[in-house]
Amino acid sequence: MFVVYWLEEGTSMGTARFERFAADEMTKALAFTETLRKQQAAGDDVSFVTLCSENPRSVGKAGASDPPADYAWKKRRP
Repeated sequence: MFVVYWLEEGTSMGTARFERFAADEMTKALAFTETLRKQQAAGDDVSFVTLCSENPRSVGKAGASDPPADYAWKKRRP
């Protein structure tokens, strides 16, 4: 799944907006993001344009995990 987030500066606080795209619509999500960025570059009231993705078929939890118990990290010095 993909989500495009952006702010519209119509008010003093701005308005947060988002648009969802299915997992097989990455091309559409990228095109939509590019359209918003072009609007921003043209001076429209659009800012903080970002594209986020989440893999619904991910094997593990998102983020970093603890290393295995037998992992021995050593800092090497020159």
